[in-house]
Amino acid sequence: MALTKVGRIAMKTLNDEIKVLNNVIVRRNNFVYTPDTKITVQGEKTKMNMFQSINSALDIALRTDDTALVFGEDVGFGGVFRCTLGLRDKYGKDRVFNTPLCEQGIAGFAIGVAAVGSTAIAEIQFADYIFPAFDQLVNEAAKYRYRSGGTFDCGKLTVRAPCGAVGHGALYHSQSPEAYFAHTPGLKVVIPRGPTKAKGLLLSCIRDPDPCLVLEPKILYRGAEEDVPVGDFQLPIGRADILAEGSDVTLIGWGAQVHVLKQVAQLAKEKYSVSCEVIDLVSILPWDMDTVCKSVKKTKRVLIAHEAPLTGGFGAEIVATIQEECFLHLEAPIARVTGFDTPFPHVFEPFYLPDKWRCLAAVAKLVNY
Repeated sequence: MALTKVGRIAMKTLNDEIKVLNNVIVRRNNFVYTPDTKITVQGEKTKMNMFQSINSALDIALRTDDTALVFGEDVGFGGVFRCTLGLRDKYGKDRVFNTPLCEQGIAGFAIGVAAVGSTAIAEIQFADYIFPAFDQLVNEAAKYRYRSGGTFDCGKLTVRAPCGAVGHGALYHSQSPEAYFAHTPGLKVVIPRGPTKAKGLLLSCIRDPDPCLVLEPKILYRGAEEDVPVGDFQLPIGRADILAEGSDVTLIGWGAQVHVLKQVAQLAKEKYSVSCEVIDLVSILPWDMDTVCKSVKKTKRVLIAHEAPLTGGFGAEIVATIQEECFLHLEAPIARVTGFDTPFPHVFEPFYLPDKWRCLAAVAKLVNY
């Protein structure tokens, strides 16, 4: 009886802490999510948040491909963000299973699984901890086909990893490492902006002939909800989406930052009568140069925003390409609004993020140049 009472007290304390944590996440959200209206997929739809849509994609992959395996730290229990919830019960522990806490081992095993013809879907619990697996991904997975002259490949390899700010993650649970991998020929890198995009892109990656890295903004797991197609569908990798058309400034982002830029476009219209075109890059390797350059030649001003630090961020690659392809069309220097060149902070996270006010100030500077 005494133990039962202690258990109840412990559970109540835990639930109280979870409520506080969820409130912190909501308060620290630096954007408002709006359901996706730019994706037209036919068929039955149901309300899903992003972790549920990812779970749906993994379920479809396991159901339609008998060789598919899902593995990583704690995925057998559903994963820390619940993306694999229920899959081990449905498909068995031989196809959905936990691994040791060894990212290098997870990646190495995934390469081996894919190289012998099975479909490997690996989870790195946080993108911040993907670096022990860096050598395996950039030196082995990305080069496997090239080094064997096309005799072997590990194209049936997909690695998922939660990334980005979440309101309380600090330096080891908030990073955005996409630029490191964008420097690697042979990989594909995608970053979804919401549930529908996450499901369609993940299924495309799983079935793509090249190894793919899916970086999932963790703030969107529960912070993004919309009507998502129930069935099997794929969305293209390497094709940017124009979320709002405009004539004065092009705003470019990916992942959760896209929703910040959508708010910036609305504020710029209300406060300055400035018309902004908002582009979600969708994938950064490959990235859609044609859509970006066409927009820049129309608006003649550009702002690129991402959570990762300024120096060496993927925004610099976009700047270089725009300068080469659109230089004579520009009417102002290209602006970047990003995280700072420091470790990701804890209590100072709101000051670190490229929020709507920093981006709006950059828009004002662009049009007044």
